[in-house]
Amino acid sequence: MSDKQLQIPVEPGHRAAGGTNPYRGVFDRLSDFCRARSLFLLHYCTGCGAIELPPAMTSRYDMERLGIQPMATPRQADILLVTGYVATKTLKRIMLTYEQMSAPRYVIGICSCTVNGGMYWQSYATVKKLNEYLPVDMYIAGCMPRPEAVIVGLQKLMDKIEAGRAESWKDYYRNYDYYLGKQQALFGERWQTPTDIIAEARRYDLFGPGTLGEHTALLEQYQQPLEMPSAPVFGREREKIER
Repeated sequence: MSDKQLQIPVEPGHRAAGGTNPYRGVFDRLSDFCRARSLFLLHYCTGCGAIELPPAMTSRYDMERLGIQPMATPRQADILLVTGYVATKTLKRIMLTYEQMSAPRYVIGICSCTVNGGMYWQSYATVKKLNEYLPVDMYIAGCMPRPEAVIVGLQKLMDKIEAGRAESWKDYYRNYDYYLGKQQALFGERWQTPTDIIAEARRYDLFGPGTLGEHTALLEQYQQPLEMPSAPVFGREREKIER
């Protein structure tokens, strides 16, 4: 047998095969190809862009022909679609939703409001740049973008996924202290979510110098373990407990 390692060609822009398994790159490309053609989308309807989604999803433009269909829960979704202006209170729910999604996960900001605040750029109650609080893979600007633009944006994201270049989700783990600092500046230093991002960073082997810092130190200081809410007990059950 030859001692030469089998060389597998890697497309430009695609991540190189690592480790000692010569077929790893092939499997990576195959998984990226399949993932790009089977995407579940969770549309968080925060504003005007949500109006353009029904035509994009239904028979006129039919995004399902591309392999993309809506999903009801974040734990089964691949793409988080933020469709308009983001109020400060709404951003809390977006963060909770984003952190519940399984990796790899992708974020698309629709409408100019997610880019620079749009027509609400002077409002004290809205977030101006969505990518300061979580990684954004793609913006589809406009007020509002038409369904054709939404479809084109989704196709470009699919191309990035297939090429192995849609890896913005890794930045959230590698630079968690930065994102957490932006969240704490908005919500207060006691801000916390149920998800242990630091443990996930270690699990995905994405723990880096930017994962921990002064903001995660505050999180560890104030973080409280989750407790199951106690249900009220009435009647005979209460009497049994008191006995």
